[in-house]
Amino acid sequence: MDINDPLDFELEDDLLKPPPLKNNKRKKVIGLDDLLKDHYIEQDKLLEKGNKQARAKAKKSKTSYDDEDSKEAKLTRLVEKCHNQLKAFGDEQEIPPWGVKVFGDQKAFPSLDFPDIGSCKLIQSFLNNKLNSVVGLAEDKGDIFLEGLLVNGWLPKLAFLSGHVEKPVAIWAFNTMLYSSKEEVQNSSCDFWCAILFSKKEVDPLSVKIDWFPEYTDLRRALDIYGFLFKFSASAELNNLESDIGGPPQNIRAWVRFVTVCCLIRSKKAIFSAVEAEEIVEIIICLFLDRQFQGLVVLLSDCMQTIVNYFTDQEWCSSCENIAKFIACRVSMDLNCIQTIECVSEVNSRCKQLRSAVAYQTLVSCFDGVSNGEGVLRSLRAVNFKDKKCDFFKLYIHLVLAENWILSNSSIDDTSVIYEMFCLYLRDCSSLISATDLRSYASKVRHRAAYLLHFCIDK
Repeated sequence: MDINDPLDFELEDDLLKPPPLKNNKRKKVIGLDDLLKDHYIEQDKLLEKGNKQARAKAKKSKTSYDDEDSKEAKLTRLVEKCHNQLKAFGDEQEIPPWGVKVFGDQKAFPSLDFPDIGSCKLIQSFLNNKLNSVVGLAEDKGDIFLEGLLVNGWLPKLAFLSGHVEKPVAIWAFNTMLYSSKEEVQNSSCDFWCAILFSKKEVDPLSVKIDWFPEYTDLRRALDIYGFLFKFSASAELNNLESDIGGPPQNIRAWVRFVTVCCLIRSKKAIFSAVEAEEIVEIIICLFLDRQFQGLVVLLSDCMQTIVNYFTDQEWCSSCENIAKFIACRVSMDLNCIQTIECVSEVNSRCKQLRSAVAYQTLVSCFDGVSNGEGVLRSLRAVNFKDKKCDFFKLYIHLVLAENWILSNSSIDDTSVIYEMFCLYLRDCSSLISATDLRSYASKVRHRAAYLLHFCIDK
């Protein structure tokens, strides 16, 4: 034992232990370049692994893509085959939509200056009033003053209070209703006329004395100024139907409303003759044919109902036939003739009679040498459905016309010869036209005939 060696108890004491010798070996320092190099190596490995997986996946799915391409090619060939089969039946018929341009270019509106309006008693009463010094009303500004009274609703009130409408005021109100460019003035003038003409009790005389009343010639003149084509072409092109050239002014609303009110006061004052009323019905039907009036269907329907009820019982039978013949000669044999039928609602017996008469006269005009109902039905049943030249669109129109002619006619009962022939015609259409007939309108004729036949049997 060396004298310098530590004692035993010194070895057991941690505080007396000598410190460990430091390792003077220098550790290696890792720089940023090494880290970046390792990162790129790992990225290359991942990229290579991804490429291998993509190549394996592409190789595996190549077979499935080939299968899909094969299915698509088969489907394309099948579609082409079906298309060729459809073409074998003939080219599809292009059916033009319904619609006729019944308005052309407008003419110059008459002047609304009325220099004599200031001389009427109504204006003079305001001029002579002591309060006029505050209002400052001048005689040459009478029309402006009346317009203010009209728009604010005071003019009809003054008319009811006085019980009198002077001629200058009546003419001014009528012309502003039909020719004013201000919509508010148009509506107010129409409201004025409706108020003084219409009352709750139809048997009462007019409660207001009117010194001047418009005639039908005044209303017809307004339509002529609006550009109404009294001899329009029923075979209008689609491009012309969609063009914005031509068309009625906003005043046509007031025109229709005024005619409606005039028809409602037949018991008080017969404004139109039977011939004039017939022409109004024809005009309203023509307005139904113009697509620009689709927003006025309710207004036109109300006018149609009132003008149909305007006729007396003695006038109606002959007038109904005259209207039907006029429409049948005016409208072309396409969807327009169906539209003329549908615009006449079946709300009452007269409307049904008019609907039936128009359909019948249109059918008669389709066949040469036919003058009665039995002849019409025989001509309809003579059609050969198997003929490749069979026009099913025309056949569809004939079917709709025959339906409205017979089913809307109360004089044709289910025991008449006409009704039995009609049922046979429906049976022919529903049974002789094949369900696989793909010609244009063939299925529509077949389905409609089947439905009507079921309706007629269960009637």
